[in-house]
Amino acid sequence: HVPDEIDVRKIRQKFNMTQAVFARTFGFSLASVRHWEQRRRKPEGAARAYLQVIDKEPDAVRRALSS
Repeated sequence: HVPDEIDVRKIRQKFNMTQAVFARTFGFSLASVRHWEQRRRKPEGAARAYLQVIDKEPDAVRRALSS
């Protein structure tokens, strides 16, 4: 299930990361993270699904990105 809304700031803060570190770690642009957190834009489609996976299975995402 991909939620209609997702709280990017809450996910990022859960991992105690700055916006820059969160963006770099998971492959987002810093501008996108800032826009999402300031609610000027919202993550669409695949980005929302990816953020959901980051929230629920961050270690799996890190493993996948490290190979």
